[in-house]
Amino acid sequence: MPQISVVIITFNEEKNIARCIASVKSVADEILVVDSFSQDTTEHISKSLGAAFIEHAFEGHIEQKNYAVSRARHDCILSLDADEALSPELAAGIAAVKNDWNYDGYECSRLTCYCGQWIRHSGWYPDSKLRLFDRRKARWGGVNPHDRIIMSPGATTQRLQGDLLHYTFASVAEHIAQINRFSEIKAEGLFRKGKKINAVRVLVEPLFKFFKNYVLKAGFLDGWYGLIISVNSAHAVFLRYAKLYEKNRAARTEK
Repeated sequence: MPQISVVIITFNEEKNIARCIASVKSVADEILVVDSFSQDTTEHISKSLGAAFIEHAFEGHIEQKNYAVSRARHDCILSLDADEALSPELAAGIAAVKNDWNYDGYECSRLTCYCGQWIRHSGWYPDSKLRLFDRRKARWGGVNPHDRIIMSPGATTQRLQGDLLHYTFASVAEHIAQINRFSEIKAEGLFRKGKKINAVRVLVEPLFKFFKNYVLKAGFLDGWYGLIISVNSAHAVFLRYAKLYEKNRAARTEK
């Protein structure tokens, strides 16, 4: 039977970390919290619940998660964010996998709680996430802050039943603040890759994002928060490209 290391990256997660750790107790052979110098009680809570706790300077979501994976004792990794937790059905599915590990990676659906409401449409569900994997066949990649697991060529995957529960923003204000932060990180990542943008894309892509989430992905079925999510998702695209345009313009000016 393979042993599973649960790795969680944190920064000031005292509101979430206990729920996350409690949800993995039945499947974890190791729980490792990698913290970027929290100033709250994250460390105390983590250690009190039996997790190993180490600190590491944050250089980016992808970099921090790959570092956390590298510090785990076991090759089979369950990687979670502190604001996530296993549903009972997903925990049972992972327990079954431990008795019959036949694939290199396992994915599941992520269900998000937004302002106290579970969002089942709006382009947010089912939000497929691959979080259980053999680290010899996978690594974190993507463009910060939107990290994702990249499997090695020829690696095999299977889907698990049950949801990964995501306890996200408690208020619309929190969502907007994150959009501003993440759009800056995303724009910087695109800029470093030499990506360009024009006025047409800045205008059209946010509009299409809203139409896709609210109409095609049935965001209207999520009621008021479906509308808010769809508008904010469109705004996130607009800010990302507006900031990328600004960075490219500044670079041309400096030449």
